[in-house]
Amino acid sequence: MTLLRSARARLALSYALIVIVAGVILLALVWLFLLRYVPDDAIPMRSGFVPNRSDLGRAFWPRATWAFAFLVAFGLIGGWFLAGRMLSPLQRITAATRATAAGSLSHRIRMTGRDDEFGELADAFDSMLARIESHVAEQRRFAANASHELRTPLSVMRSVLDVARDDPDADPRVALERLAATNDRAIAVAEALLALASAERGIDKREPIDLSLAAEAAAEELLPLAERSDVTLDLSGDRADVRGDPALLSQLATNLLHNAIVHNTAGGWARVATSSTHGEVTLVVENTGEVLDDATVSTLAEPFQRGSERTRRDDHSGTGLGLAIARAIVDGHDGTLTLRARTAGGIRVEVRLPAADQRPTSAPEDQRGGRW
Repeated sequence: MTLLRSARARLALSYALIVIVAGVILLALVWLFLLRYVPDDAIPMRSGFVPNRSDLGRAFWPRATWAFAFLVAFGLIGGWFLAGRMLSPLQRITAATRATAAGSLSHRIRMTGRDDEFGELADAFDSMLARIESHVAEQRRFAANASHELRTPLSVMRSVLDVARDDPDADPRVALERLAATNDRAIAVAEALLALASAERGIDKREPIDLSLAAEAAAEELLPLAERSDVTLDLSGDRADVRGDPALLSQLATNLLHNAIVHNTAGGWARVATSSTHGEVTLVVENTGEVLDDATVSTLAEPFQRGSERTRRDDHSGTGLGLAIARAIVDGHDGTLTLRARTAGGIRVEVRLPAADQRPTSAPEDQRGGRW
């Protein structure tokens, strides 16, 4: 019974059944269109013996029975080998699935020479494994970085408490200030991690939003930080309607502009521009700063990457997750985020998102801009 449950056995029986049915049809055709027209009575002929229907039946049916038995055996044996050949790719796919279930994400089927459904299934399975392996590796790297980032402020707080406990003459206000600053740092990292996880889960709701308004709100919110950092903000652009999560898109504009301010130089500038053309919305944020190479810029959207130490400000250096969160938000909205180093220093961030299906507006009253 176990053998009959296998796909190979069922396919072999199906092939044999087709051969048997074809044989029965052939014998029936022989009987209906040949033997039935031969008379069963004796046929008088001067030339000698002429077989009638009974004579032909006695000569035909034993041989037809042997031929039928051969067809049955040939159908079963041939069907068994043919089914095995057809199902052999499934064995490789099954072996890959078991290896993956055992934890080997690097295993691949790599089926060659088959341009059929099994080949497509194997290629799709390999692509799925590659994405899963990349995702797991990224999550492990992210978890390691996150644990390091969270461990640092906790260690600092413990050191401050140890010093305060061992030195009774120490000013408690100094210890409290250091604890408060370190605690704020830990809270910022935790909130950034939650924001990144929320962005990577996908978009739950999509509503119409003007991205230029989100950029303007971000500029107004970050204006005090820009003034303290001696960075001039320049905002320009047209109406840019998209459909997405308003909170996440607002955070996108805020993170990009915050990154442009804190990784800048005194007396520098940060520019924000929006545009909408050919069914696509573009948000560009660029800033002055230290000259960076392409290798460094390509890693800035990875978690906990802050660029050069000389471009960091200790008071508002951020968590190193701003651009990573921005990329996750853009990916969730089916867009693209591109980072480029500016020749004169600083970086240029370009975000492209699908435009909302709304009437395009380019009237002067919808143009927004300003400098702070």
